Amino acid sequence: MSISLAQIVVWAIVGLIAGSLVGFVVKGDRKGFGLWANLGIGFAGALIGGLLFRLLGLFPGLDQVTISLRDVTAAVVGSLLVLAILWFRQREKI
Repeated sequence: MSISLAQIVVWAIVGLIAGSLVGFVVKGDRKGFGLWANLGIGFAGALIGGLLFRLLGLFPGLDQVTISLRDVTAAVVGSLLVLAILWFRQREKI
């Protein structure tokens, strides 16, 4: 499976949307965690959510170079998982 530059651009756009949505839901603030943190969390969430949904056979066609609700949904779920993992790791250090 090869990844094209167009797919990375789509993941970045979907990641920014997902990261902003998750930041809004978690923080209740319109800007969420800030542009770069939203992008990072959302991009990681897009990768993790896309992989998870692909492994579970949910939402076929996630590898297409399009932006759709299923892409944003997978990225939001992945972003929430990323935040949960970061939260648990931070609590372990306390």
